[in-house]
Amino acid sequence: MFVYVLNKNDEALMPCKERKARLLLKEGKAKVVNRTPFTIQLLYGSSGYKQPVNLGVDAGSKYIGLSATTEKNELFKATVELRQDIPKLMDSRRSLRRGRRTRKLRYRPVRFNNRGKKGKLTPSIQHKIDCYLTMIKKVCGIIPVTNIIVETAEFDTHKLKNPGIHGAKYQHGDAMGFYNVKAAVLNRDNYTCQICGAQNTQLQVHHIRFQSQGGSNRMENLTTLCKDCHEKIHKGELKFNKKVKSFKHAAHMNIMRKKMVELLKKEFDNVFETFGYLTKYNREKLGINKSHSNDAFVISHNFNAKQCTVEFLFRKVRRHNRQIHKAKPSKGGKRQRTQSPYIVNGFRRFDKVMYNGIECFITGKRSSGYFQLKKFDGTVISQGVSSKRLKLLEPVKGWIVDWRIGNSSPTYRGRGILAIR
Repeated sequence: MFVYVLNKNDEALMPCKERKARLLLKEGKAKVVNRTPFTIQLLYGSSGYKQPVNLGVDAGSKYIGLSATTEKNELFKATVELRQDIPKLMDSRRSLRRGRRTRKLRYRPVRFNNRGKKGKLTPSIQHKIDCYLTMIKKVCGIIPVTNIIVETAEFDTHKLKNPGIHGAKYQHGDAMGFYNVKAAVLNRDNYTCQICGAQNTQLQVHHIRFQSQGGSNRMENLTTLCKDCHEKIHKGELKFNKKVKSFKHAAHMNIMRKKMVELLKKEFDNVFETFGYLTKYNREKLGINKSHSNDAFVISHNFNAKQCTVEFLFRKVRRHNRQIHKAKPSKGGKRQRTQSPYIVNGFRRFDKVMYNGIECFITGKRSSGYFQLKKFDGTVISQGVSSKRLKLLEPVKGWIVDWRIGNSSPTYRGRGILAIR
């Protein structure tokens, strides 16, 4: 395990071993500036010897893999989990604002006249791009990175749905020849309810995965039901068990790919691209198990480096609930505030604390000073613990961070390939 080092001017130096860091701290030549990943800052001048370091980035819509390597060692390995709750929160905010405008702000001009900004991304995608830049800057802030190599992916959703599609078939959709998608779905299902088999009755088209849960209007997500079965499903009396493949993450990567690389090239020098098929070929040739951090190691192009056994885990968390009042007023029409105190007895939500010798995170707080504690993987430690029994380890800074011991793959002493541009 490496200890990351900064000089007096907050510039990244090459990491050192634990023993050397312990001696520097004991002699008063350095101070601790971060606990996870453990980082120290020198209190004296340093020559600043640096080696070429490649940072591999396995770009994804839900997870990011990061690996910083030299020719001999892997200096940093991490898996980053991004937030997936933003679309649902945006829908909730939209419904609440629509209600307020209808009841109280009728005099304001219509909202859609203010829209039309070109090149603006949706909040969920913009958040992911911001997280990419933030995490890469974090790594470059503790390690002197020379080259950044990013795996970008462009997905053909038509090919994912129908592997045999080619040529003019791209212009011929599933609903070709029908008046609309509903007519195509009814014809596909032979005008028969897909649960009870009824035909000579009123038929309706049902979303298998509800639109409120991210379902789309694709034919694969639509099915034919009779009126009675349709009502029972929405009342919860009946279930339609059929899984529908979602292409949400593929669509997000298609949108993010060019924008992300463009922003990285503005921020850093020596930014290169590689592609997924090259990563897969090299990983299989090296005999490395598939994971986000292992893919990033392969992307970094230092195949002879000894893999790190410690992997850091990052998860982006929501900073603050901006909703002022609860959606449903209590009896008597009194609107309760939805926000609890931001800091309770010196602790905030997602602070890393020590309780009974266990490192865990505060996931729920009460104004009385009692907290809910969980581990990084969601294991519940306690539903209610007094703040007097907690010791603060790390305050939250938008991310919760943990680490784990991983099995390193055998070092490969051969040649691989990597195409970058």
